[in-house]
Amino acid sequence: MPKILHLVHFKFFPEVEEDTIRDVCQHFIGLKDACIHPTTNQPYIVSTMGGKDNSPEGLQRGYSHCFVFEFSSFEDRDYYIKHDPAHMAFGTYITGKVEDMVMVMDFVPGIF
Repeated sequence: MPKILHLVHFKFFPEVEEDTIRDVCQHFIGLKDACIHPTTNQPYIVSTMGGKDNSPEGLQRGYSHCFVFEFSSFEDRDYYIKHDPAHMAFGTYITGKVEDMVMVMDFVPGIF
């Protein structure tokens, strides 16, 4: 079964305070336990990790935080992005905190 990696980059509005940014990040990482599959009634996100950018290259274009979510199937990933109520609620929660330009990329390691 393929490993599906879902990368999400946030660009916070300049006026958002550090405490709020930390809260958003913890809430996002917490989706691993909050997202429950409708068939199994179990969490289905394999793993989550993320952090604040620390690259000296200067190529971030304003994106300050990056997250990696791992799914075990395309079906689980698709359910997460299109239907999961906890994920949908998170999208509402970040309104006004994260700029509209959230960058998302998904890939399977080794598939080029």
